[in-house]
Amino acid sequence: MNYNYLGKTSIKVSEFALGCWPFAGGSVWGNQNKSDSISTVHSALANGINFFDTAEGYDDDFHSETILGEALKNSRNKSVIATKISPSNLFPKKIERACDNSLKRLGTDYIDLYQIHWPNHDVNIEDSINELNKLIQKGKIRSIGVCNFGVLDLKDILKVADISTNQIPYNLLWRPIEYEILPESINNNIGMICYSPLAQGLLTGRYKNPDEVPDGISRSRLFNKERPLANHGEEGCEEEVFIAIEKIRNIAFDLGEHPAKLALAWTRQQSNVTSLLVGARNKNELELNLSAFEYNLDEDVINNLSTITDSVKKYLGNNADMWNSKNRMR
Repeated sequence: MNYNYLGKTSIKVSEFALGCWPFAGGSVWGNQNKSDSISTVHSALANGINFFDTAEGYDDDFHSETILGEALKNSRNKSVIATKISPSNLFPKKIERACDNSLKRLGTDYIDLYQIHWPNHDVNIEDSINELNKLIQKGKIRSIGVCNFGVLDLKDILKVADISTNQIPYNLLWRPIEYEILPESINNNIGMICYSPLAQGLLTGRYKNPDEVPDGISRSRLFNKERPLANHGEEGCEEEVFIAIEKIRNIAFDLGEHPAKLALAWTRQQSNVTSLLVGARNKNELELNLSAFEYNLDEDVINNLSTITDSVKKYLGNNADMWNSKNRMR
């Protein structure tokens, strides 16, 4: 397993970050076995993964943080915990209480990376940062990160804070950050934590055509606005997406590899990427993706894969919001 620093910090994290949202179960993930969640964390540690990402906003009962804390209770010194504060708690009077509640659920006295889950334009970001800096001074958090921040929000927060990371969607089929967000992050030494590196399963080759894609996945801007759960008004680019998926599958076949392995390796080898956030509901799912973190693509393969998805990138433009035409990542 390879390790990178979180932005300008001295904190080293594995390139494979275990996404712990599935541990919440609930309406998004369905029933989730607690023992499976805990064994997944233990398997991650055994395979060199030290970076674990969760959030207070994952399900109504904060189940994800609680399960992760229980799983790491005897391995805290071997792990790096990232969690997130919800936008509704970014008001200065709410911040420390939200942090304390996360600390209690996680069973720890410090959080390595405390991330703003989404921007909240109803609060003064400087006031919020002042409170977050107080948490650093008290030893409750070690560093501050953001999630889903576009260039304007990054510029605003960089005026008042030293941000370590930006957690953002990035994969072969979702490349809007390459226009503006990625260059801004490189210029300011902000590490990229990339979520949805397999495009919610599209890049696994699991789906052969658009009709096979479940409603919960086909609500993204890659798909037509008529999809049942779509919350955008766009035509989508389904034809281009599945032409690209077929070409990626063919390259993987020629190399004797799984399409998911190529997709993860492509994202991992992009500039300024700190970690890929990969979810797993059990240790078997976790172990399926481990080999991609020891596998490097040749430069010509990287360029070929990029060319294959250039038409999708052009269609999406610089709006990195996966689900809304009105870009919430301003």
